[in-house]
Amino acid sequence: MKILITGKNSYIGNAFAEYMGSSFEIEKCSLRGSDWQNHSWAEFDVVLHVAGIAHSDVSHVTAEEQNRYYEVNRDLTRRAAEKAKEDGVKQFIYLSSAIVYGESSPIGQPKIITKQTEPTPANFYGDSKLQGENAILPLQTDDFQILIIRTPMVYGKNAKGNFPKLLKLARVSPLFPKIRNQRSMIYIENLCEFIKIAAEKNLNGIYLPQNKEIISTSELVKLLAEESGKKVILVPGFQFVFKMLAHITGYINKIFGNLEYEQEASDQELGYCKYSLRESIKRICNE
Repeated sequence: MKILITGKNSYIGNAFAEYMGSSFEIEKCSLRGSDWQNHSWAEFDVVLHVAGIAHSDVSHVTAEEQNRYYEVNRDLTRRAAEKAKEDGVKQFIYLSSAIVYGESSPIGQPKIITKQTEPTPANFYGDSKLQGENAILPLQTDDFQILIIRTPMVYGKNAKGNFPKLLKLARVSPLFPKIRNQRSMIYIENLCEFIKIAAEKNLNGIYLPQNKEIISTSELVKLLAEESGKKVILVPGFQFVFKMLAHITGYINKIFGNLEYEQEASDQELGYCKYSLRESIKRICNE
């Protein structure tokens, strides 16, 4: 099987290429400029489309920059899928995000996503990803399968976003607030295994992969500390304080809010969860 990864600097794309080793024949392609349109993709069985603009501070983005999100996450995605179809590729895999369901809910308010949950983007980033999905779904035929993967928070070695910040904090801070929340996550190697299985089975539709365990941010920090040979004491009594702070800064809900995929929605019978949460954290902390 030959897989083309669109996007040369993607964390997930690079991790997948490394994870597969020599099991699949992997090539990467930059979609910057227009040169990529002059090369045939006919030799590939699958296109893994990870090229896109990731989340940023949505409160400090100009109208021009917002338009850029749509140009890349929607329009470029459509053009890549059209080319894959025209060139005879069998499957197009699009890395979307849980952001299509909106932001995390406030502290104390559950947010459980099922397969029937309708997307409700809260900002242009989530909307651009959803519009990217909607732009390519009509292209599906019996000979050209479209697979959309709405990932929750992806973590692993060299991950970006909030996870490395929590890891650093767990290694230096003896105290951390004990906040009750529920977060879905997926370890990068579990996600890579999911993509591998999806390619082998030529899956189509929308999937919500995640680890088998749901965890709170506080318990995650405690686990990170333990596997790093440190100790963090979770201090109760901050729930109300952080609820108040959440009205001032949206960053609080990003860290301590709720966003949970229903376990039944995650198709774990496919067998992609090779590592438990603790096993994955141990691997990260010992690397």
